[in-house]
Amino acid sequence: MALAEAKADAIVSRLQSTGQFKEDVHATLLITADTVVVYEGIIREKPSSKEEAREFIKGYSGGQAAVVGSVLVTNLKTGKRKGGWDRAEVYFYKIPDEAIDSLIHEGITLNVAGGLMLEHPMTLPFVEAVVGTTDTVMGLPIALTEKFIREAL
Repeated sequence: MALAEAKADAIVSRLQSTGQFKEDVHATLLITADTVVVYEGIIREKPSSKEEAREFIKGYSGGQAAVVGSVLVTNLKTGKRKGGWDRAEVYFYKIPDEAIDSLIHEGITLNVAGGLMLEHPMTLPFVEAVVGTTDTVMGLPIALTEKFIREAL
């Protein structure tokens, strides 16, 4: 939640400092979010190197990780904010070294929390189950976002 709030604060500040923040009769909503992976009690964000990505993915192989996705909806007209988080668990089959090498070579592993993108075609065959919603794993819990939009209006 702290990261989603920091993102919202930075955007609002930038809008105000550049004069793009206009009073409008209509409500304008800003939606910010963040996702982290929790593996063996340790929070994992985006890997900082290919070596760290390899370590992350090898750890998931044959195991599981939790994904925590936060969302914050800010009504730019009223300043009202509504936010929260959702959690899902992802269970993995054994991930062969060749598949890990391919994912790392492609480069996507450095751009996503925990180093793996659930919906990626090279990842999907190794996902045994998701307990929770896949949209939470992919970065934006839809039902939660819709709820906060209604509450922020």
